Amino acid sequence: MTQRDIQHLYWRAGFGILPKQSQQLKSKSRTEIVNELFSKSARVTPLEIDIPELKHIDFKSIQKDKEALKKLGKILQDKLSDFNEAWIERLNNPKELLRERMTLFWANHFVCRENNTFFAQQYNNTLREHALGNFRSFTKAISKEVAMIRYLNLQQNRKKSPNENFARELMELFTLGKGNYTEQDIKESARAFTGYSHDISGAFKFAKWAHDYDEKTFFNKKGNFTGDDIIDLIVQEKQCARFVCKKVYSYFVNTSINENHIESMVGVFYPKYDIEDLMRFVFMSDWFYEEENIGTKIKSPIDLIVGLNQNVPIQFKEQKHLLTLQKLLGQVLLLPPNVAGWKDGTQWIDSNTILLRLRLASILLNSAHISTKQKGQFNDRLDKFIKRAKEKQLPFNVNHDWKHFEQQFKNVSIDDLKNHLIMVNLSTETQQLLDDFGKSSKQEHCIQLMSLPEYQMC
Repeated sequence: MTQRDIQHLYWRAGFGILPKQSQQLKSKSRTEIVNELFSKSARVTPLEIDIPELKHIDFKSIQKDKEALKKLGKILQDKLSDFNEAWIERLNNPKELLRERMTLFWANHFVCRENNTFFAQQYNNTLREHALGNFRSFTKAISKEVAMIRYLNLQQNRKKSPNENFARELMELFTLGKGNYTEQDIKESARAFTGYSHDISGAFKFAKWAHDYDEKTFFNKKGNFTGDDIIDLIVQEKQCARFVCKKVYSYFVNTSINENHIESMVGVFYPKYDIEDLMRFVFMSDWFYEEENIGTKIKSPIDLIVGLNQNVPIQFKEQKHLLTLQKLLGQVLLLPPNVAGWKDGTQWIDSNTILLRLRLASILLNSAHISTKQKGQFNDRLDKFIKRAKEKQLPFNVNHDWKHFEQQFKNVSIDDLKNHLIMVNLSTETQQLLDDFGKSSKQEHCIQLMSLPEYQMC
């Protein structure tokens, strides 16, 4: 594989790759490199933060103490920022790279928002556990997760008053997509999920008294269906495999869908629904490495933060600064905007985020200064931005590890630096701008490159 192919693979299967690792992989075949990605992600390492308040709780007795329950709820809500930070730290230093990338992907597929940190952590680890497993089993596990039960009101879904929220989103957003089911299918499947509940410890509980045991008609089939039965019937539909494959293709390959590629993916994914088989097929396909698919994806805010950190590790001096940065860029982990999740592609860029994106490296790594040879329109705009940033006192106070950068890029010439940091060809205008900047040192040139519009792409 070429260096460019390796970089492309590692930006889609992970968060970029450093020159040392890329050089080590160049002598290996595509099969060897892809196999290594999967073998290193075979294990599941749960992500857990310390919640000492839960260690000695008697869940049975606390249910009767409303004040203690309320106090515990507040503590668990306040811990959510700790888990956010822990998740980003995991992405910065993943042991199972592909599994962590897949966990991030599924978090924006099986979208859920939960303020109780313990339940959010449990849900996040369910995503991690099934990230490369079987989609059928995955969907069943999600339907029984306390965070999802609470988010889509499954605990309110009872025989005499079925709640359709989960049944609707199950088909519209998780498995089939709009137009591939009827309103009657929603009503009937909601009846099948009646009785889904949980206890205070976060364990799934099936309330038999609330379940509708009468016959149901779903996809023109009749039976005394349960929630698991409904999921089994859904995955029998080839449209389910096609829907998931399109989501995977849009995220990992290109937002412009190639129907021929989708059909080849469906042929691998259906009817077993093995996620690892699907992803292995994508990463092994020649079309994945075609020029039209390289550097076409706009980095999400998390990709931007984690990718920058990989090159020059940063440590925020205050936790709230990391949260503020995510908020300003438009993506706070664990806080999706709605059940449809974050929109990908151009949705990441608007007038409020583009300037911060282009100046992020200089703000975090060089006190908002970009080294240039001369003044001009670009630099005048930059000066004005820096002045406004200082007036607003943007709270990005960090420690940065330039020694790591120097070690990783030791054998990379300053002229070759852009080939490791930029995935797309530079336009004539950008190249001219870069030439005007000059190259006084690797550090300064790194910041210059990270400040280009092309750096936003991967």
